[in-house]
Amino acid sequence: MTTATAAPAQTDVIPILDLQAYLAGEPGALDALGAQLRDALEHVGFFFVRNHGVPQSVIDGCFDAARRYHAQPMEQKLALRVNKHNLGYLPMGGYTIRHSDLNQANKPDLAEGFFVKRDLPADHPDVLSDKKFRGMNQWPASVPGFRDEVLAYCNALEQLGLSLLPIYARALDLPPDFFSDAFHEPQYSLRLSHYPEQRIVDDPNQFGLAPHTDTGFLTLLAQNEVPGLSIGLPDGRWIDAPAIPGTIIVNSGDMLRRWSNDRFLSTPHKVVNRSGRERYSIPFFFDPHLDYPMACLPTCTSADNPPKYPPITLMEYLVWHQKRNFDVLAAQDAKD
Repeated sequence: MTTATAAPAQTDVIPILDLQAYLAGEPGALDALGAQLRDALEHVGFFFVRNHGVPQSVIDGCFDAARRYHAQPMEQKLALRVNKHNLGYLPMGGYTIRHSDLNQANKPDLAEGFFVKRDLPADHPDVLSDKKFRGMNQWPASVPGFRDEVLAYCNALEQLGLSLLPIYARALDLPPDFFSDAFHEPQYSLRLSHYPEQRIVDDPNQFGLAPHTDTGFLTLLAQNEVPGLSIGLPDGRWIDAPAIPGTIIVNSGDMLRRWSNDRFLSTPHKVVNRSGRERYSIPFFFDPHLDYPMACLPTCTSADNPPKYPPITLMEYLVWHQKRNFDVLAAQDAKD
């Protein structure tokens, strides 16, 4: 087995925001957190939250659901292969990051995943009209309790995401309720990822998850007992994300960077599982409504700093991203 030197884990680089006083409604807590968040997203692009209100039992239940799902025989997982709505099972090697300029010769990622979005009923208008990214979830019948554990986590993380929006607004010098319309029914996606032990970790083009920036508004990632996440800082250094018990790590994505006229960072990150163990991860991607038009935020432009990007919806961006990166869907389209 070939090993590589790990990047240093630095607990003093990624800020920690304590939500306890804010969630308790203490005066001044919102504006104080807004200032901390502004500093984090202008200089790092990642931060931790502690005292976030998500029960550890709910987090543990979702990790357990991921382990049990990926322990199934391959034929059972392939029966729910990822579809055009980006729902279901993505096999190992089914994803290659091509939209990023960070590394130009990425090999397919050494990871498999299972994707879940908002659990829409069969009679929902978006399901009936077959609207992109608004289909019904695919639930494995052979994993007892899977749906309940996953949905409990999705519900808890959605509430956490909503609770963060006033902090983001204040960080951008906007009224606390500024994002209410954009997030009247948030679009979200949960990926239950499995990274096997990566036996060769010094191949410059082979990753568990290649260097990339996330596509959306923000990502919430519960702490993982098996390390592997590395973050590319603006000064060019890569550091391993430290594991801080009881916290959730948060990062902004390309949509927020664009929406803020490049004021907030969308920071590169990657995964290499050099731990010698199986690794599971449950990132939750939290975004505005699919059809909300995101034009440059009013506090992020001026006569000397005009908008750099035209308005765009999340739907438009996700369609482009899916076509670029999901090899398994391209293969399916070729057969149709």
